[in-house]
Amino acid sequence: MSRFSAPIAEQIWDMKYRLKAQDGTPIDASVEDSWRRIARALAEVEAEPAVWEERFYNALEGFKYLPAGRITAGAGTGRNVTMFNCFVMGTVPDSMGGIFDALKEAALTMQQGGGIGYDFSTIRPRGAEVKGVAADASGPLSFMDVWDAMCRTIMSAGSRRGAMMATMRCDHPDVEAFIEAKKDAARLRMFNLSVLITDPFMDAVKADASWDLVFQGRVYRTLQARDLWNKIMRNTYDFAEPGVIFIDRINKANNLGYCETIAATNPCGEQPLPPYGACLLGSINMPTLVAGAFTKGAKLDLVAMDDLVRLAVRMMDNVVDASRFPLPEQQAEAKAKRRIGLGVTGLADALLMVGLRYGSVEAAAQTEAWMKAIARASYLASVDLAKEKGAFPLFEAEGYLASGNMMQMDDDVREAIRTHGIRNALLTSIAPTGTISLYAGNVSSGIEPVFAYAYTRKVLQKDGSRTEEEVVDYAVRLWRELKGDAALPDYFVNAQTLPPLDHVRMQAAAQKWIDSSISKTINCPEDISFEAFKEVYMAAWDQGCKGCTTYRPNAVTGSVLTVSESSDKVPAEAPAMVAGGEVVYLTDPLDRPAALEGQTYKVKWPGSEHALYITINDIIIAGHRRPFEVFINSKNMEHFAWTVALTRMISAVFRRGGDISFVVEELKAVFDPRGGAWMEGRYIPSILAAIGGVIERHLVSIGFIEGEGMGLKTDPQAEVMVVGERPKGKACPSCGSYALQMKEGCMTCNDCGHSKCG
Repeated sequence: MSRFSAPIAEQIWDMKYRLKAQDGTPIDASVEDSWRRIARALAEVEAEPAVWEERFYNALEGFKYLPAGRITAGAGTGRNVTMFNCFVMGTVPDSMGGIFDALKEAALTMQQGGGIGYDFSTIRPRGAEVKGVAADASGPLSFMDVWDAMCRTIMSAGSRRGAMMATMRCDHPDVEAFIEAKKDAARLRMFNLSVLITDPFMDAVKADASWDLVFQGRVYRTLQARDLWNKIMRNTYDFAEPGVIFIDRINKANNLGYCETIAATNPCGEQPLPPYGACLLGSINMPTLVAGAFTKGAKLDLVAMDDLVRLAVRMMDNVVDASRFPLPEQQAEAKAKRRIGLGVTGLADALLMVGLRYGSVEAAAQTEAWMKAIARASYLASVDLAKEKGAFPLFEAEGYLASGNMMQMDDDVREAIRTHGIRNALLTSIAPTGTISLYAGNVSSGIEPVFAYAYTRKVLQKDGSRTEEEVVDYAVRLWRELKGDAALPDYFVNAQTLPPLDHVRMQAAAQKWIDSSISKTINCPEDISFEAFKEVYMAAWDQGCKGCTTYRPNAVTGSVLTVSESSDKVPAEAPAMVAGGEVVYLTDPLDRPAALEGQTYKVKWPGSEHALYITINDIIIAGHRRPFEVFINSKNMEHFAWTVALTRMISAVFRRGGDISFVVEELKAVFDPRGGAWMEGRYIPSILAAIGGVIERHLVSIGFIEGEGMGLKTDPQAEVMVVGERPKGKACPSCGSYALQMKEGCMTCNDCGHSKCG
């Protein structure tokens, strides 16, 4: 009997986490094999690996403990990938050579699948003098454009693209340009942006005082702090960025404040990290610990949770030793501090199962109590590990215990740390869990409210037929199993109906006992007033949050498709996110027919002795022609390796279905540092860009896209119906469906699980 409670869960496992051979043949025959692979790999560093393998397997079994995707996909595979989710790169030097050395480090990290964060406050502002070259500085944003271009050309481990976070201090002279950078719809698409907000700045905002913009001691400009705050708020209101990070609060609370200073976070914001800092993530699946769900005696089993947390901490500590790292500096930093980020997922479902309304005062109090129990178990488990294996190398008792986070910890925990040390410098974090939550049966993600109770997912099969499957929230499905057709209680709420300040209340309640930070999106209604929107951020500051990220649908950012649902029942036919266009996700790659029609194109790159020949073959599905495969050939053996790689990669993308026009965009954006060439009256930045142009012209010729630089010929958006409302926003770049939703700062597809940063 399958362990998966829904088809989408098994599909996510098969696509993202199942170990397969290079030719696609499964090695993990079942999810139990995946759990066994992970357990064995993380037990290898133990003195008694067989004993710990069984204990680790028991923690994984039934989706109780969910290691982050990179661990689940990478542990025990022997592949050269990092199991760490996120990195903050080294401090960017204010010199041309240093900047491009940092760019190289970023590329190497993203190549292995790591998301990265950077503080660009260290680069001198636009117009500042550059001594010795009789020129003015171009400013940090110009170099961010270079990072953005680099990110667009790199595919990270598996099928995930790299994600980046850029931060800038609120007193940097270029902060206003940074705040408004996303007004340009084509700029910095690979970045999430956040402003580092200091305590003095917030004091100045509240007092309506002046504020200096400074670099290396020189005041470049003075303005009113409240004006700068309003500019941040207005751009976030209109364009969904930048977020804000309360950086002084983070550093004061940091257990390691005595030996590090934090100035950036990972892409989703839940991991504030020092230069070269790395952190791995994992989540306790809280609904699996609830006993007596939807009864008067329903409760979360705290004893079982304590045992599970202790096993999870040990497993994650072992990852520090088992993982590879893109850079030696990252490995040294990780082993010196051994920080981990254990969090939760399914919080909203667990609250529903014990009869509490997400966002209520009672639910916030229960969340705080659960988070404290997890924190205690985590710290005491790490103390036990320190007794057995030693404290982290940079441990210094008095400095550690003097941090703002540790000052609130229970006395028995503090005394245990003082006496025995602690194995892991930081232990808790709440990450985005969009994909692993689907894999675990569509539990609510992280500490977010339930997004939608149910929706219908339409899937195009290999033979051109379509199937529909209902995707139901974990708690709702359990209610149906226990209560049949009984109406949902009034305490069932979702992200669309929840007031923004209730979101803040829940984030603040969880943050009290989380030593790192929390990835959380506060959904705001489109018609929220600007003043009420600003109040959300001020409430986050006043209630002790370490940052704030909101999402407000509007004409610029696009809206998110939602289901038609009321608080009292789930529709029998949940009419949500039903894509009528032909560009939809395929359950499996298409099989190749015996014969295909296509075209061959010749490309003669100036200065090259031999031409490239590009053959693109098409397939007919449901009466529409679409590309199926590509072959790139040349007599020049110097091109052999990369042309074969490109042939295999592009063909694999084509066979997955969906809107594959992004392949053109990515190829055309590649520039050759040695210089491009003029071809047919156009400047082409690289030979790869020339190949992209050929593919684009082919897509136009078969009617797949409307024209060069244009979108799909048949627009699925025109055929998507959500209770008669025309949707806004973009299609999923992976499967083409209009099922994108904002989760913890990442646009995530409900149909296929695609997420830029998770």
